[in-house]
Amino acid sequence: MRVLGWPAAALVLLPAAAWGAGSPQAAPTIEQAVAEMLDNNLGLLAERANIAIAEARILSASLRPNPVLSAGADHLDLLGTGFDENNAAGPSEVNLRADFTIERGGKRKLRVEAARRARTAAEWSFQAAARSLILDTQNAFLDAIAAREAWRLAQADSENFERIVAINAAREKAGDLAKVELMRTRLAALQARNNARQMQLRWRKALTRLAALLGRRDPASLRDVEGEPRRDREIPPLEELVERASRERPDIASLRAEVERAAAEIALQQAGAKQDLTWGAEYRRQQGVNGTGNSTGIFLQVPLPVFNRNQGEIARALQERRQAELRLRARERALAGEVQDAYQQCRTARELLEEIERSMLAQARQVRDITEYSYKRGEATLLELLDARRAFNETMQGYQEARAEYARALYLLDAVTGKAVKP
Repeated sequence: MRVLGWPAAALVLLPAAAWGAGSPQAAPTIEQAVAEMLDNNLGLLAERANIAIAEARILSASLRPNPVLSAGADHLDLLGTGFDENNAAGPSEVNLRADFTIERGGKRKLRVEAARRARTAAEWSFQAAARSLILDTQNAFLDAIAAREAWRLAQADSENFERIVAINAAREKAGDLAKVELMRTRLAALQARNNARQMQLRWRKALTRLAALLGRRDPASLRDVEGEPRRDREIPPLEELVERASRERPDIASLRAEVERAAAEIALQQAGAKQDLTWGAEYRRQQGVNGTGNSTGIFLQVPLPVFNRNQGEIARALQERRQAELRLRARERALAGEVQDAYQQCRTARELLEEIERSMLAQARQVRDITEYSYKRGEATLLELLDARRAFNETMQGYQEARAEYARALYLLDAVTGKAVKP
């Protein structure tokens, strides 16, 4: 960071030091920022919990039905009648019975398969959410870089005007410059200083937004970012990008997994039309006047599928699969257009950046330097100096924005083709 003269340093650098005070953490690179977001972003952590929920449902689907144990007592002489040979009441009985469900149609296996398909869909859905947040983090990081460069440019402009004010003050004291001209340069220096403060506020806001995406509790812990905007010299062919997007986009894979889950759900509901059987075994002990006796019993329950043959759930599952297929087809049709738009945006951003570098930067810097030199010699007016510096600052600001815009386009191209960092 450049050292400014007083009072520009007091107005710009001291608030910056206070902003990062007590923050020992190093400035992250964009790769480190993405990794930190994947580990700490609360929204993404909540999305990741869907995978654990799906795994728990696999466990539930694999469990067999519990047996039912029944115990009973019948014909008890609790009212004091007195069972004997004359009244022929009783005899008292106690029984113990166990019932077991026999699942038909392979329901357990189909439940597990449907649950596994749901887990796969949840995993891809998480990756799709991560892809979106990765792009947001990359854009926020680039915003922070652009804001930092704009602040540095404004600082340099303010520092330069402070030097011009000092020179003009000496010229005015020597009688070589009108006092009103000195007042004008001081006003220009004040405007440059205020612009530096505004750029500093923009930088702070960019860091605060990035810190929120990273899941940091204290936004001031992010003092700065490390690195320059991404700059790829070559862009892959459009056909290759479309093919990669169809193969690797997590949202497309999530929809395909949802179609497979819906198909597994249809098989499960069709198996549900086959009625489960229940068989049981019973032990019974009789305690009578004339003696005691032990007996056993075997039972079989067969539901009759007269009315309910699971028609509603089968129809629901069929419609869910159709819905999933339509969503997949709609996304696949829009995919090529999304990739093409990102591709054209990337090419345009690169061409604009190269044009600025080729024909504007050197000219704007040369005009500024010549005009500043002429002004110091009294051969140019303050208005000409301000116009030259404004043109230079706008060119440099446009250059920094063009660098950031090309990097944004590259990251967008990665996102729409599924090349984003895998969480």
